[in-house]
Amino acid sequence: MSSAAHGASQNPADLSLTEASEAIRARRISPVELTEACVRRIEQLNPTINAFITVTADQALQQAKQLQTEATEGRLRGPLHGIPIALKDLIDTAGIRTTAASALFANRSPTEDAEVVRRLRHAGAISIGKLNMHEFAYGGTSDVTHFGPVRNPWNHDFSPGGSSGGSGAAVAARMCFGAVGTDTAASIRTPASCCGIVGMKPSYGRVSTRGVIPLSWSLDHVGPMCRTVEDSALMLNAMAGFDPEDPTSIDSDVPDYAAALSAPIESLRIGLPRRMYWEELDPEVERATLEAVQVLESLTAGITEMQLPAVDNLTIAEAEAFAFHQPWLAEQSHLYSASIRERLISGGKIGSAAYVRAHREMQRWRRQIGNIFDDVDILVTPTMPVLPVRIGAPSDLLLIRNTSAFDVFGLPTISVPCGFSRSGLPIGLQITGPNLDESTVLRVAHAYERATGWNRQSPPFN
Repeated sequence: MSSAAHGASQNPADLSLTEASEAIRARRISPVELTEACVRRIEQLNPTINAFITVTADQALQQAKQLQTEATEGRLRGPLHGIPIALKDLIDTAGIRTTAASALFANRSPTEDAEVVRRLRHAGAISIGKLNMHEFAYGGTSDVTHFGPVRNPWNHDFSPGGSSGGSGAAVAARMCFGAVGTDTAASIRTPASCCGIVGMKPSYGRVSTRGVIPLSWSLDHVGPMCRTVEDSALMLNAMAGFDPEDPTSIDSDVPDYAAALSAPIESLRIGLPRRMYWEELDPEVERATLEAVQVLESLTAGITEMQLPAVDNLTIAEAEAFAFHQPWLAEQSHLYSASIRERLISGGKIGSAAYVRAHREMQRWRRQIGNIFDDVDILVTPTMPVLPVRIGAPSDLLLIRNTSAFDVFGLPTISVPCGFSRSGLPIGLQITGPNLDESTVLRVAHAYERATGWNRQSPPFN
C-alpha cells in the first residue's frame, strides 16, 4: 500500500482540515481552490467508492466565492472558514434532497437545515454534498442502501463500516476535509476504524439532533469525522452547543476543544475494561491495540484494569425505530430494503413494559456511570474486535460489541487509527471519557496521534 504524509502532495485536497484552514488564513490558498480540488477528487473516485449520493458542486462553489470575498476583506468567521465538508444523508439540508439512503425518501427535499448544518454554515464551512450510508442508519456495513454499496478506499472489496460509511470513505479518500456522521450504537466510530480516520461521538445531547432523521431518539448522537484529532476538535467547536428547540439538547458551557489539545496527559490514569472489550479479538486487532496501549502507558500515569457493566441498547433502539417508521410501514413498506423492513417490523413486537424497563435502566446507568471514573480518568478499548468485513457480509452484532454501550451511557468517545492488518486494512483504538468531558478524550487521542502518526497514512488512489 502506498502512503503519503499530510502536506507532501501538491493536491490541495490532501491537506488536513487544520492545514487548509491555516493556508486560507495565510492567503496561500482560497476557498474556491479547496472546493475545486474536492470536486475533482469526487469526480475521480466517487464512481468507484460511491461515498456521495448527492454532490452539490455548483452551490458549494457559489458559497466558496462568497467566503473568498470575505477572506480577502479580512472577515474570517473562524477555523472552518472556506473549508469543504460533507453531510451524512439523513441530516436535513434546505432545498437539497435528504434520503437516508432509502427509496422511501429518494425524492425528499427538506425546507429547513438541521441545526448542526446551520451552525457549520455560520462557522464558514462549505457543504459539498450528501453522503451514502446504511439505509436509515440501521446497520453496520453501508452496503444496504438504495444507492448502491459504499466501498472502503483501502480495499474496494471491503465495507467502510456503517452506518456512516460514506462519511468515513469520503474523508479517507480526501473528497472533503471533514464530514458529519451519526452514532446510535457504532455508526461514527466503526467507519472511522474501518477507514483509518478519526471519528468523535460526543456526549449525548452535546450536539443537537434537530433536523436529523432519527433511528433512536434516546441513543442518537451527531459528531465529526476527520483525518486528525485537531480537525475533529475544530469541527466540534462549531457543532456543539445548546439548542432550546431540541428536547435532548444539554444546556452546558462548551469549552474550546482545540485549545484543550495542548494540555498535558502525564497525570491521567488509563482504565482497561478487560471483560468482553478485550476478549475474542482478531489477532491482528489485538496486536495493534495492545501496542497502542503500551504507547499510552508511556505517556500517562499508567494502566489499571477494571470492569464495565453489561448493558442492552437493542430494546430501546428497535422500539424507537419502529415508532418513527410506523406510519410508512403501514402503507409503503415495499419501499424499504427487505432487511431494514424486517428489523423495523420486529421492533413493533416489543411491548411497552419491556421498553419502559429498558429506558429506565438506561437512565439509571447515565446517572451512575460517572462512578467508574473514580479510579481512572479515561477508558481504552479496541474500537472493533474484528477487521473490516467484505461487501455483502451480514451486519453482525460483533461489529458494534465494543461501541454500543457508550451510546447507552451517553459518554464522549473517539476512534483513532492505531495500525493496519497485514493486508492493509485499518484498525482503530477507542478512547472514552466522563460525561461532557470531550476535552480530555480529545487531548489523550491527540497525544497518542502525535506519538504514532498513523493518521498520516492515506489510501492508494490508483
